[in-house]
Amino acid sequence: MIKAEGLTMHYGPVVALDNVSFEVKRGEIVGLLGPNGAGKSTTMKILTTYLHPTRGTAKVGDIDILANPLEVRKHIGYLPETPPLYMDMEVKSYLSFVGHARGLTGNRLKERTDIVLRECGLVPMYRKVIRELSKGFKQRTALAQSLIHDPDIIVLDEPTSGLDPHQIVEIRGLIKSLAAGKTVILSTHILQEIEATADRIVIISNGKIAGDGTVEELRDRAKRYERVKITARGEAKDIERNLSGVSGVNKVEHTGTDHGYEAFCVYGKIGTELWREVSSLARAKNWELKELADKPLTLEETFLTLTAKQSGEKKGNAA
Repeated sequence: MIKAEGLTMHYGPVVALDNVSFEVKRGEIVGLLGPNGAGKSTTMKILTTYLHPTRGTAKVGDIDILANPLEVRKHIGYLPETPPLYMDMEVKSYLSFVGHARGLTGNRLKERTDIVLRECGLVPMYRKVIRELSKGFKQRTALAQSLIHDPDIIVLDEPTSGLDPHQIVEIRGLIKSLAAGKTVILSTHILQEIEATADRIVIISNGKIAGDGTVEELRDRAKRYERVKITARGEAKDIERNLSGVSGVNKVEHTGTDHGYEAFCVYGKIGTELWREVSSLARAKNWELKELADKPLTLEETFLTLTAKQSGEKKGNAA
């Protein structure tokens, strides 16, 4: 559905994107993840034909964004980071205005306006002036304008930025429900947002792709060790000494005490069956266990590992 090839963007001496390539399949929700200034918004502006890249191109379906930008825009609904709202217009008038700009008229315009009002939960607000809405309903209105022409692809840049936790949950659920049958590119630096919404993640750091895959695939790529957490009743020093003697263990970290139970995180070499080895030790020592489980990398740890690696590679290349 979308194929970016070698996208490069220079703002004077600043390289915002450096040879970025990735694909988004039909029906996928793909999250663009990265720190502020990583190049996420620039990527979205290029894909939506708002910016012309310094080098490279992309295709939406079979349509080249450089050769036929107007045709590309027909297939894309775009919610930029700063919502494109006219504050003195009523919600329904604003959506009608955007619909006309998208080429909708007559019954088709009325039909699509009614649909997005309903889908975005705006029916009670349709006669309200936009400036009088809460931030959450303003964001819903901005999302509705991106959907008015029933696009195949929805591009959302920081859709929950500045919202409170309740509003974030509402918008997140709304995105999931609206994504059925559509392709969605979602940009954010909020890790929980991506984990709760996206099917696949593309991590951008310093203008380059630092990772591309599912959460599990990225965890495997970032993995530097096996890790097991164990909580057992007994003397902390004795438990730690025994865990340190397990084959393949590199480090044992005492993480806390809870009513006589001692908690540890055990680190081992990749490829060792660490959980099985620790479980065998616990049985042999007849430890009373409260918890014994693998401890995979969190998305935050995965993100930090991959972006740190990307930064290191960039510094190495510069040197």
